[in-house]
Amino acid sequence: MGSVKDLKILEGPTKERPGRGRFVFSDRYSVFDWGEMPDLIDHKGAAIALLGAYFFEKLEEMGIPTHYIGLVEEDRANKISHIKSPVNTMEVKMLQVIKPELEGNRYNYARYQEEKGGFLIPLEVIYRNSLPPGSSVFKRLQTGEAKPEDLGLSEMPVPNQKMEIPILDVSTKLEITDRYMTWGEAREISGLSLVEINDLKEMANTVNKLISSEFAKIGLVNEDGKIEVGFDHSRGLMLVDVLGTLDECRFTFEDLPVSKEILRIYYRNSPWHLAAEEAKAKDRQRWKEICPLAPEPLPLRLKELVSQIYCACTNEITRTNWFTDTPPINEVMAEIKDFLKE
Repeated sequence: MGSVKDLKILEGPTKERPGRGRFVFSDRYSVFDWGEMPDLIDHKGAAIALLGAYFFEKLEEMGIPTHYIGLVEEDRANKISHIKSPVNTMEVKMLQVIKPELEGNRYNYARYQEEKGGFLIPLEVIYRNSLPPGSSVFKRLQTGEAKPEDLGLSEMPVPNQKMEIPILDVSTKLEITDRYMTWGEAREISGLSLVEINDLKEMANTVNKLISSEFAKIGLVNEDGKIEVGFDHSRGLMLVDVLGTLDECRFTFEDLPVSKEILRIYYRNSPWHLAAEEAKAKDRQRWKEICPLAPEPLPLRLKELVSQIYCACTNEITRTNWFTDTPPINEVMAEIKDFLKE
């Protein structure tokens, strides 16, 4: 399935009906599109599954369709209120995944013009409530890949700028390396109508507001995040994958990162990351193959602290003590602050 979760197919999807599958959230993690990194983060998989389920159930209560069925305990799918202990498996409805064909240096998305429903839309929608210094937006603006007006801005932004109206960005989902694009190109490759594009944006804004509200209750700021969406078999939009977690969003606590952004910061100036960026500049399709270095393991204490972050956020957002002996998020972040100063 991917670098951080696996997929068990119970019943494959068809053109006529959805399938059924199970996400198994692992303790693996990935940064900078590398794939599986050398360490495991204890309890991460269960923390992500529980938090993802919490947000899916909240959204369904609001009338937003999702592919979520339930969390799996003792081989049965159930709502989070019926789960007795932390689990790392989520049962979901499955849609067809239509992979665009790579022809030379371009992908052919022609099939999306023909399909009516029951498939994954080949886009990721990213909402941005602020632009922290590490945001990819600054790199794209500096290189000319994007212009301020493409992002709904009237002038060049500055680091740590808070958005009065969230930026809605869009990228590819099924290419080897995610590629940002304009909303016009997104509509063109996906076969969505203008109304469907607007509905997609509205869905992203609704998800953003919910996640921001829930995390504000525990003192965290939702800086940015992403959603993935598919069409059901009646061509209605439905949320898929997982959302609202520390892997899909970037949160801060008193301006400190509270997500795997901590791991990005740790690796950002490493020899491996510098080599990876050089490889991407040479060949965006084969960069991992030609990168001469691999990432080094994390320091043990940093790995323990990141595990506590995942566990504490899930405990506090769901208001359930799933992970006992986990310090409150403010205590964990105090030590993270000291660690990052070293």
